[in-house]
Amino acid sequence: MKKIAIYGKGGIGKSTIVSNLSVTLAKKGYKVLQIGCDPKADSTLYVRQGKPLNTVLAVMRTNNKDMKLEDVICTGEAGVICVEAGGPIPGMGCAGRGIITALEKLETLGIYKQYDFDYVFYDVLGDVVCGGFSMPMRKGYADEVYIVTSGENMSIYAAANIASAVQGFKGRGYATLGGFILNERNVKREQEKVEELVQDFESKLVGIIPRCDIIQEAEENKKVYVTYEQEETPCKSSLETLAEALIC
Repeated sequence: MKKIAIYGKGGIGKSTIVSNLSVTLAKKGYKVLQIGCDPKADSTLYVRQGKPLNTVLAVMRTNNKDMKLEDVICTGEAGVICVEAGGPIPGMGCAGRGIITALEKLETLGIYKQYDFDYVFYDVLGDVVCGGFSMPMRKGYADEVYIVTSGENMSIYAAANIASAVQGFKGRGYATLGGFILNERNVKREQEKVEELVQDFESKLVGIIPRCDIIQEAEENKKVYVTYEQEETPCKSSLETLAEALIC
């Protein structure tokens, strides 16, 4: 089982990339789990085509004692298993602490052993790498961290902060930095700026996702791009290439 955490600035396209990777790998015959680690609970929305899904924290608030995995799982596109950690009631709790609680509960319920996954994706809010949101990097939850960024300055700034956090855990047996993913926004010197970031952390650029308007069209129809788009496009090919890179 390979466990991968995907981080990046809010709105940079993490959930879109994770969802497309999950479905791409599942279509290749792999057993895939996608866990949304964001209070908005929208990471898996298009994998499950908008179907309702109870979050782990919501079920814990109402039925913690008798809670079962089946209460918080949805089987989505291509057989991807979808879970959303959720968050506290707005204004009444710590979202970071909620992520810790949700991941610990999933482990207690035996989700990793029961389903024998090949790949587990954690889609993590990455603007602030506090103790809760850094949880997938630590304690054996993820093996590798990949950071999504564009060439926009604030995105690069957030990516650098996340990479610094991963490096700070080096030597403790925690997740390692697998590399960066460029989600293009067509800004000036975009690839050059991201490559400079990669070099600063002695890492690698594992994928470049071209900007594609059909992704938004697919999501408006509550679909994952790689199954919505019928034609072979540079964007679709790049997601396939990225999936292959994660397999290696």
